Amino acid sequence: MQPNCSHFHSIHGSGEDSLSSPSTHGTTLPGDSSCHHGTDVHIQLSPAVGETMENTSSRASRSSQSRSHGHSHAEAAGPDDPTPDSEEHGGSSLSELRYLLHWLHKSLPYVLILCVKLIMQHIVGISLGIGLLTTYAYANKSIVNQVFLRDRCSRLQCTWLLLYLTGSSLLLYYTFHSQALYYSLIFLNPTVDFMNFWEVLWTVGVTDFILKFLFMGFKCFILLVPSFMMSFKSKGYWYMLLEELCQYYRMFVPIPVWFRYLIAYGELDSALGWTLGILLGLLYLILKILSFFGQLRNFRQVLRIFFTRPHYGVPASKRQCSESDDICSICQAEFQKPILLICQHTFCEECISLWFNREKTCPLCRTVISDHVNKWKDGATSMHLQIF
Repeated sequence: MQPNCSHFHSIHGSGEDSLSSPSTHGTTLPGDSSCHHGTDVHIQLSPAVGETMENTSSRASRSSQSRSHGHSHAEAAGPDDPTPDSEEHGGSSLSELRYLLHWLHKSLPYVLILCVKLIMQHIVGISLGIGLLTTYAYANKSIVNQVFLRDRCSRLQCTWLLLYLTGSSLLLYYTFHSQALYYSLIFLNPTVDFMNFWEVLWTVGVTDFILKFLFMGFKCFILLVPSFMMSFKSKGYWYMLLEELCQYYRMFVPIPVWFRYLIAYGELDSALGWTLGILLGLLYLILKILSFFGQLRNFRQVLRIFFTRPHYGVPASKRQCSESDDICSICQAEFQKPILLICQHTFCEECISLWFNREKTCPLCRTVISDHVNKWKDGATSMHLQIF
């Protein structure tokens, strides 16, 4: 006996209400072979629903598999592996660097041409700067060597250095006499174009070197003083005082030149130009005053050392010298005016004075003897170029 179609439809209707039940699909399939003429559409819906469920489940399975695969791949990659974004960023940075290097390589001939042009335009200033620098280096090294030789210094060499520095300064001022550069030494304005920055910078630089030469000449003059008129220790204090005075004098000399250059904005013939120039000039003066008070403490200490002439010890007796075998540990020679330090070590007075020019402690036991390093007592001149 074949089942009734109406009964099958009722079962199919109940199957649509519960698509996920496997018994529903099993009931629907027999009805397909018995009821095939009036209800083909209803009979063919059941396999479509099954296919839909299968497709949905297969897509869900593939999605879960892809997520699990991606998760496992991320775990395998680890946190330290570069991400595609970082790789792309690193590649772009590398390409930009290569482009920059390529641009510099192509532009190098043009840059060289411009450099040659600038050198030809300022050949006089460049040559003068090289000459001043080499003159300073030669004279400074020679003076330090002569001070180190003490009584064995060559007076002929000192005389030559004095004449060399004096002649270089006079030749420079004679060559540029139309600009009256020597006015800067006495806080006057030379006859240069104060609207040109390079002219002002050149004037200040030349003046600074000339002041160095002037005080180095004073040191050469002190070197020529005989030892019976001025001892080696006293000369060291004079070298220190001259260098400190030179540095402070060089700090004030550029003020009129730079002040006039800064207020030259008033030549714009406008209220804004005058106001801006005056403000810049006042700001420059304030900074120079602060710089002066910042170094005033050190200068006062130098003056105190120069006038008090502190002693590092007391004259040593013959017994104390014999305990050191009458040999100075610094010069490895017999004692000359031996000095006994507070650490009970004996040295020559001149030897230990030279030592304390750079150190604060005893050469043997490293006991702190001096509270201040007496810089510039060796006759050296500062390499600092006072531009502003």
